[in-house]
Amino acid sequence: MPNAPVSSPVRILTCGSVQNGKSTFVRRLLYDSDFVGDEQLRALERDGRKCGTIGENVDRILLADGLKAESENGMDIAHRNFSSAHRNFIIADTPGDEQYTGNMVTAALTAEIMVLLVDARNGLLPQTRRDSVISNLMGIRYVILAVNKMDLINFSREVFEQISAAYSEFAARLNFTSIVPIPISARFGDNVVKRSERTSWYLGPTVLDCLDALDVQAEQKQAPFRMPVQSVNRSNDDFGEVCGTISSGSLRIGEEIIVANSGRKMQIGRIFVGGRDNDVAEAGQVVTLVSSNKVEVTCGDLLSSTDNRPEVATQFAAHLVWIGERPLFPSRSYIIRMGNRFADASVTELKHRFDISTLDALASKTLQQNETGEVNIKANLALAFDRYKENRETGSFILIDRETNQTVGAGVVLHGLRRAQNVHQQHFSIEKISRARIKSQKACIVWFTGLPASGKSTIADLVERELFRRGYHTMLLDGDNFRHGLNRDLGFTPEDRVENIRRAGEVARLMVDAGLIVLCAFISPFKMERQLVRRLVGEDEFMEVFIDTPLNECIKRDPKGLYKKALAGEIPNFTGITAPYELPDAPQAVLQTSRAGPQVLADDLIKLLETRGIIQPRQSE
Repeated sequence: MPNAPVSSPVRILTCGSVQNGKSTFVRRLLYDSDFVGDEQLRALERDGRKCGTIGENVDRILLADGLKAESENGMDIAHRNFSSAHRNFIIADTPGDEQYTGNMVTAALTAEIMVLLVDARNGLLPQTRRDSVISNLMGIRYVILAVNKMDLINFSREVFEQISAAYSEFAARLNFTSIVPIPISARFGDNVVKRSERTSWYLGPTVLDCLDALDVQAEQKQAPFRMPVQSVNRSNDDFGEVCGTISSGSLRIGEEIIVANSGRKMQIGRIFVGGRDNDVAEAGQVVTLVSSNKVEVTCGDLLSSTDNRPEVATQFAAHLVWIGERPLFPSRSYIIRMGNRFADASVTELKHRFDISTLDALASKTLQQNETGEVNIKANLALAFDRYKENRETGSFILIDRETNQTVGAGVVLHGLRRAQNVHQQHFSIEKISRARIKSQKACIVWFTGLPASGKSTIADLVERELFRRGYHTMLLDGDNFRHGLNRDLGFTPEDRVENIRRAGEVARLMVDAGLIVLCAFISPFKMERQLVRRLVGEDEFMEVFIDTPLNECIKRDPKGLYKKALAGEIPNFTGITAPYELPDAPQAVLQTSRAGPQVLADDLIKLLETRGIIQPRQSE
């Protein structure tokens, strides 16, 4: 194998439709680059296959099949390292099936070059366009259009030029910096690493020549200094060692940088690269920085140059690729990871989704799996970021589902929203604890949840009567009443239900700030939205009460005749019938209506409020 040069590796993404030859191409590239190891050859020999030596006697198809087995280990992305005489490479072989778009997105976020495989017999397919659009949105600027299986069309120049022209016309609306069409046969190696005599009419580079020639890292090194902080080590009286990988730019000893999240300045006293003192460090290097002045730095902070700072805001516009199995719910709380910082975040507006084939913007209320759209995102913490077109490392993010801990979205920052820069949190002298103390009570949210007609509002009303009789300051918020006022613009789709509870939770939080005991009676069918409300206040300021009434009993009661209509198909998205209700995992109270009547259950809840210290026990008369 050739000796690998010392440099940051160039990341390559291979993609294309199923059966276009991606994996065969990758194995051919490794094989002809002399990066097929002896162990792989011996494994083929043990299988009784004819391996021979490197040359015309090698059964190349069997060799490819043998290497394929190595990648089929349950991983959706096969990463391989190899080198030319000039560069190190990391190549990602992603599945071509549409359902695996998420894997392609993950690889595209860090890739610099896309090798797009097209079957010469079939030309451009919908998946070809999908991969191109998503890769472009994820910031890839360099494309090698590998028109594969040329051996099956007798190396026709006319077909190759037709495909190249069709792709150029399609990609004209995208922002690729360079598109290089190359006619190849991955099976026989034509124009992959070695120039083919069977395409004498083609005068361009081979794939490997092109990979070597593309200058993809110059912008990264010339960009302003950025380094997401991965860890901070403190000992004794030292100012601390800050560790991370430099995303862009360079840094010298004595230089002054800034902690973007706080605005504090940091003077560089020492730089360690690979455990050794260095005077300078640059993009791609893992470094440890020692400050010569005392400054507070935490994991997740972004270090930057002082004269060219990133934006710091809680809101930004972005292109988002949705890869979750469940659709995107605007207003639902997700976890955002940007660099090394985590925060709570939600999509506040879905402006439109993209038609992948035409790039047209289409109106939509949600994004389904593998769909792409333009969105506004709001985080609960100020995040430091750059526009993705200016810095890919600091301008990308992922969204994580709170319940499953799975990545459900990947996106790139278009720009910060001015509203986030102009609006700041105002702090007042009187806090909620003082407002509650003057009322001689502990402010909290008591959240009643359950099926329609389970008895939520009835029991909540009885509880408020007793609290009012004892002199407590309360407010009862009811789901039906909310839909006559603040939420009258919302329907009953899953997306609208999420927004319904988000608004109700924000109102309840404001009332807790006012020092009130807030009783909330909402179906609130989704666990994640109930958890969202819980996180709006302190852990001891939220109490979830599950009104446990069997569905058959709810249907039997049906005071408003809604179940009857839902069962007749007249009401869509009705909870318990055509829409789901997610049971609470660990509610603070479970009131079983099959066990006792509303008054007894209300009395039981009053006793629990006394036990939890929310109200005082009633004095004996």
